[in-house]
Amino acid sequence: MSINKYEKAWLGFSIIMVFAFLGITGYFSFVAGFQTPQDAEVIDPTKIDEDERFANPRVEEVIPGELYNVYMVARMWSYSPTEIRVPKGAYVKFYITSPDVQHGFHVVGTNVQTNVIPGYITVITAKFEKTGEYLIVCNEYCGRGHQFMKGTLIVTEG
Repeated sequence: MSINKYEKAWLGFSIIMVFAFLGITGYFSFVAGFQTPQDAEVIDPTKIDEDERFANPRVEEVIPGELYNVYMVARMWSYSPTEIRVPKGAYVKFYITSPDVQHGFHVVGTNVQTNVIPGYITVITAKFEKTGEYLIVCNEYCGRGHQFMKGTLIVTEG
C-alpha cells in the first residue's frame, strides 16, 4: 500500500502546523511573557459562606461617589446580590466567586465580562458613564437553570 502525493502533502502540512502552534505558544509564553495570573487569590469553594467578604454579598461604598466594592457570589442559578446600585462615573470593583461550577459574568451593553471559577476570586474593575439598568447574565453554560441566572446593575445619576 502506497501513500499518494495528496496524503503526503496533508501529513506534511499537519506536522508543520503542530510545530507552528507549539512555536507560537512558546513565543507568547516565554518571550512575550503572557502567563496565567500568578497572583490570583484562591478560596476554598466549600467555605465561601464562612468568608466575611462573601457570607453577606453586598455593595460597599469605599470612597463616596468614587469607588464601590461589590462582593458577589455566583451559584447555580443566581447571583447574590441580584441588584447592584452605583452612581454614574464611579469605579466599581467586583469581587466574584463561585462555590459550585464555572460561571460567566457579563454586564450586557458594556465590555465587562469575565469567568468565575470555583476556588478563585475573580476581580474586575469598571467605570460606568451612562445611567440606566444593565442586565447581568451568566455567559458560561452552568447547568439546567442557566437561562434563569441574571442580575441587574443600576447606574444612578448620583
